[in-house]
Amino acid sequence: MSRRVILITVSFIFSIQLTAQKREKIFIDDSTKIRNNYLLDITVVGKKSKSDYQQLPEIVGTTIYAGKKNALIVLDNVQGNVVNNTMRQVLAKVPGIHVWESDPSGIQIGIAARGLSPNRSWEFNVRQNGYDIAADPFGYPEAYYNPQLQSVQRIEVVRGQGALQYGPQFGGMVNFILRNGNEINKKFEFETQQTVGSNSLFNSYNAIGGKTKKIHYYSFLDHRNGNGWRKNSRFFSNAGFGTVTYFFNPNLSLTAEIMHSHTRSQQAGGLIDSQIQQDAKESSRSRNWFDIEWTTPALMLNYNLNENTRWNTKLFATIGNRNSLGFLQPITIKDSINISTGEYNNRTIQKDTYRNFGIESRFITDYSIGKIKNTFSAGIRLYTGITHRLADGKGTTGTEYEPTVIGSYSRDIEFKSNNTALFIENIFRISNKLLVIPGIRYEWLAGAASGRNGFTSGGSPIILQQINRSRDFILAGIGAEYHVSDKTEIYTNISQAYRPIQFANLQAPPTTDVIDNNLKDAKGYNFDIGYRGKVRDILQFDISAYYLQYSDRIGAITITGSPSYRLITNVGNSVSKGIESYIEFNAGKLNSKKKNTDLIIFSSYGLTNAKYSSNHKDAATKGKKVENAPQHIFRGGITTGYKSFLLTGQISYVSETFSDANNTLGATTNAQNGMIPSYTIMDITATYKFLKSYNLKAGINNLLDTRYFTRRAGGYPGPGALPADGRTFFISIGAKF
Repeated sequence: MSRRVILITVSFIFSIQLTAQKREKIFIDDSTKIRNNYLLDITVVGKKSKSDYQQLPEIVGTTIYAGKKNALIVLDNVQGNVVNNTMRQVLAKVPGIHVWESDPSGIQIGIAARGLSPNRSWEFNVRQNGYDIAADPFGYPEAYYNPQLQSVQRIEVVRGQGALQYGPQFGGMVNFILRNGNEINKKFEFETQQTVGSNSLFNSYNAIGGKTKKIHYYSFLDHRNGNGWRKNSRFFSNAGFGTVTYFFNPNLSLTAEIMHSHTRSQQAGGLIDSQIQQDAKESSRSRNWFDIEWTTPALMLNYNLNENTRWNTKLFATIGNRNSLGFLQPITIKDSINISTGEYNNRTIQKDTYRNFGIESRFITDYSIGKIKNTFSAGIRLYTGITHRLADGKGTTGTEYEPTVIGSYSRDIEFKSNNTALFIENIFRISNKLLVIPGIRYEWLAGAASGRNGFTSGGSPIILQQINRSRDFILAGIGAEYHVSDKTEIYTNISQAYRPIQFANLQAPPTTDVIDNNLKDAKGYNFDIGYRGKVRDILQFDISAYYLQYSDRIGAITITGSPSYRLITNVGNSVSKGIESYIEFNAGKLNSKKKNTDLIIFSSYGLTNAKYSSNHKDAATKGKKVENAPQHIFRGGITTGYKSFLLTGQISYVSETFSDANNTLGATTNAQNGMIPSYTIMDITATYKFLKSYNLKAGINNLLDTRYFTRRAGGYPGPGALPADGRTFFISIGAKF
C-alpha cells in the first residue's frame, strides 16, 4: 500500500513540475506583511522590527503556513529573561500557552495549550531546525532536551492544521531555529554574551561565524551553572553546536550540523502545600539527580530546481541518554540516615538510551490553472527509533551523582518504533483575496516492546507481554484565508490529529494489568477560525476561537472479578474549546516626529473550557474538568524606550486548575493531588545597545516575590508540589566583533 502511495505522489509531483509556470523571484522581506511572501529557511524574519512577535508568511522554504494558526517569536527582540529559558516571558505573546515552572534555570521546558498536559512539552511536536528532538515522537514524545534559548534565532509555533505536515500531535508544532550566523557578511565574526545573576548564576555564550563565496559556517559554545533558587538545586548545562554550509552553486547547497548538550541538575523534590507557604526554598531531598546527554547530527540539502520549484531533504538522528537517580518515596517519608547501617538508604536509578534516525524530504512548486497561480507541496518521512530502558536499579547510598547500579536492574525493556508518512498540501488561489488549502497525510506506524518487567518474589523474571502493533491511516484537513485588506485576513481550518499508543501503555505489569487487544491510537481534530493582521505599523492582532476534539484517550479502568485487574484501554473523549487573543499596540508610531521613542502595549489571553465527555468509561472522571487545564491565562506588558534603550514590564496571570482527572479539590497528604491555586507574576527587563556592537541587559523575575507552584508530581522530579522560583535577577553584557 505505502509503495503505491509513494509512486503516485512522486509521479504527481513531477507532472506538476513540468507544467509549472514562472513566478516572481524569491525575495527576502523583514517586514510583517503577510501576503505572497516566499522566504528561505534561513531568513531572519522581523530583524528590523522591535516586536518579538510576527505572523509566519504563507510560505517559508518548502513549508506552507497559509490558513494555519501560527506565530513566530524572534529571540533577538524578546524583552525577557532568555538566559534562564523563562518561557512565560519568551512566549508571552502566544496566547493560551501553559508553562510548567519547576526546573532550576528552565533546563526542562514544559509547555502546552488548549487544555493539554505541559509534561516536557509532549503534546507538541518539538523540533530543532525542522527535525525531531524528542526522546521518541511516537512512543515517548517527552522533550528532555531543549536548546538553550540564547542559541535560538527564532521559535515557530503552529497549531491546528500543522498535524498534516508534522504528524502526531494535538497541541501543534514547536520548532526551535538555532542561530547559524546567516546575517554575517564577512569571513570572520566573534560574538559573546556573559551573564551573572541570583543564586550564583553564570552563563557564557561565545560564537564564531563567517562567510565566503562558497562556504558559510557558524559555531557556538554555551555554558551555564548555578545553585538554583531552592536548596538542593545545583545545575550545569554545556552545549556546543557547529554548522557548515557549502554552496555548490547559487541554487544548490548542503549543510552539515551537529549539536551536543549535557545537563545535570540536582532535584530538590516536592513539598506539601503548607511548606510552600512557610518556606518554599526548603527541600527534603538532597540526593536526587537528573542527567541528560543529547546529540543531534543532521545533513540538509536545499535545491532550487528553477524559479518555481524548491526541494529540501533532511537526514537526522537523535542520540540521547537520560539518567535519573534518587530517593523516590512520598514526600511524607524523610530521606534520612538509616540507624542500623549508619548510611542513607539506597537510591533508585533509571537509565534510558534513545537511538533514533530519520529522513524527511519536502518539495514545493508553483503552477497555474488558467491565469491563477497555485502552490503544491508534498513530502515523505521515514523514521526508526529504539529506546532501551533500564529501571528500578539499586543505586548507591551516596549523596552526589553516582550512576552505579548494585546488582542488576529490575526492569530491562526495549521499545521499537517505525514510521512512514506522506503528505500532500495545496494552495488554491481562488481569487486575489481567497485561498483554500486542502491536504492529506498518510501514516504507517509500528511499535513493539519486549524484555523483562521485573522479578517475582522467588527471583524469577517477569517477561513483558509480547506486544507488536502496526497500523496505517489517513489524516485530512482543509484551511482557508480571505484577505480583507493587504495586511489583514480571516482564516479558518479543520484538521485531523492523533496521539500514538505510548511506550508506557505497552509495559503493563502482567501480574496486575491487562492491555486491551483492541487498544488504538487516540484521534480527533482541531478547528480554528480567526481574524489577524496589521493596521499600519500601529496595531497587530490575532483573535480566534478553537474547538479540540480528543477522542479515544488511553487510560486504565478497574475490572472487578476473580481476580480483579486494571485494563489499559481507550477510556473515552474530552473536548476543549475557547478563545485565543493577541493584540499589540505601538503608540510610539502615532507621532512620526518622535521616531526615536517607543511605547508598545500588548495583551494575550487564552480562554479554555476542557472537560471529559459524559460517556467516559472511567466513572470517576466522567463529566469532570481536564487536569492541568487552567480556564484563564492572561499575559500583558508595556515596553517603553528612547533610541537604543528599552524597558519592559510584564504581568502573567494563570487561573486555578486541577492536578488530576478526579478533580480532587483539597490537597492530599502527600501533595500529589489537589487544586493548583491561581497566581500572578510580574517581571521587568531593560536593554541598552551602545557603540553599535555592544549590548547591556538586566532584569528581575517575579518582582513581587510571589509564592506559587505550577505542578504536582506523583514521582520524579517530585513527588509532591513543586515550587516555582521566587524573586531573582540577572545582568548581561554582550558584543560582536
